[in-house]
Amino acid sequence: MNTIQLECFVAVAEHMNFSRASEELKITQPAVSHQIRTLEEELGVKLFKRTSKSVSLTPEGIQFLPDAELILRTVLSARERLGRHEDFIPFEIGCRSYMELNLLPPLLKKAAEEFPLLRPSVRIVPFPSLLGLVENQKVHAAFGVKEKAKKSSLRFKKLYSAPIACVCSPGHPLAKAKELTAAQLYGNMVACSPRLISGPLFAAQNKVFSHLAPEQQYFTESMESVFVLVKAGLGYTLYLDVPAARDPGLCYVPVTDLPRLDFGIFYRYNNDHPVLKRFLKLCGEMELEKAQGAVSVDIDK
Repeated sequence: MNTIQLECFVAVAEHMNFSRASEELKITQPAVSHQIRTLEEELGVKLFKRTSKSVSLTPEGIQFLPDAELILRTVLSARERLGRHEDFIPFEIGCRSYMELNLLPPLLKKAAEEFPLLRPSVRIVPFPSLLGLVENQKVHAAFGVKEKAKKSSLRFKKLYSAPIACVCSPGHPLAKAKELTAAQLYGNMVACSPRLISGPLFAAQNKVFSHLAPEQQYFTESMESVFVLVKAGLGYTLYLDVPAARDPGLCYVPVTDLPRLDFGIFYRYNNDHPVLKRFLKLCGEMELEKAQGAVSVDIDK
């Protein structure tokens, strides 16, 4: 496996077109096809579905894409560091959805002030894949919801006990309530694949979603799509409410008879990255609940 193969794979995956990929890479289309073919032979899987009219990623291609991008970023970072003779500090952080990105700016600002050579990278990855990346040390830390204990090399640092809220647009009838119960929820509900959210959150969503009439069920392929439909006023969704991560264009009404979930950050217990311990400390100091103050976290537990 070499960087030319990976660059060709990523370019085709971005454009879903071999001709556009060849133009971007400034090599011939047959050369791009050859690099993809040799990469597939080396991996022993097909990465693309090809027809005369379209190109699409196979499930294996979708799974491999984050790895290919990470390898290329690592190579680029190494080239820059060696070329400048500087000791840059790469630091990979994982999120499940764009909402968690709202937590990162103040954390990264403080971390960068203490580590001037810090070069952070943020990745949005579906829930099961995200924890696998942390275990395999391809991501140094990742936000998430604690589930039942499983054998794992990961540690979980609780940051906040988060309620599950009815998330809706300001014009939605449910937005007028101060709090709700599951029985009081009505109308269209928007949900996504259970693979893209934690098990406890899916269980809470499914408790309501499965009892709705088919015409009231909106199903999308990602949490980003869920919030687009919610903003459009097509329905509500149930989601973890971490005030510091809220979308300012939406209303969050707590559903009081659904369980609170432990929100925090996953990391490998034996990861000795120079920034990780400080980053976890900053997470513990972060004000996650503006109304009642931050939850105190002991980083050494």
